[in-house]
Amino acid sequence: MAHPKRRQSTTRRDKRRTHYKAADQQIAICGTTGEAHLYHRAHWHEGKLYYKGKVVLEKEVA
Repeated sequence: MAHPKRRQSTTRRDKRRTHYKAADQQIAICGTTGEAHLYHRAHWHEGKLYYKGKVVLEKEVA
């Protein structure tokens, strides 16, 4: 079995493991609002910020 002569840095290792190679962005549909959004991202809907189907923040009207 082959063994590396030098240790590979964490930066080089992590660059290899990234998911930048994905063909397109993964889109999720919120069960509460029905909005399409990126996975693991909060999204605005009617002045409210939702994350995992729950209201996180409400926009204040000045």
